[in-house]
Amino acid sequence: MAVTFSDMLNEARQHVKGVSSQEAREIIQNNPETLVIDVQDATDAGACGLIPSSVNISLGMLPIRADLELPQDLRDERLADRSRSILTTCGAGGQAALAAYLLHKMGFTNVAYIDGGTAAWKEAGYEVDLY
Repeated sequence: MAVTFSDMLNEARQHVKGVSSQEAREIIQNNPETLVIDVQDATDAGACGLIPSSVNISLGMLPIRADLELPQDLRDERLADRSRSILTTCGAGGQAALAAYLLHKMGFTNVAYIDGGTAAWKEAGYEVDLY
């Protein structure tokens, strides 16, 4: 039977933690080394703004950038530490949940997604960088 986007989201949300914008902000403030990854495609990233200090690694490229067995020039060294605090985000939170689950399956132990994505962050009144 075919799996839908909703099915994938439900599975992801059963295995990884979603945090509110307020919780995400506290995580970032308490641990400035937290890596915030916006997983939207580059053409879409920033449509509603980007969380300050976030990096854009598209959902499609994330497993490549995080794979320690691939050649170094394909990886992102910021993803080398599997215990690093990581928050994933996107426009509305769906892709972020999938990304957090993907990282969880790849062995990351401290990963969560921002529930509602960058739109919820912005709606909560937190700063975004506009592009």
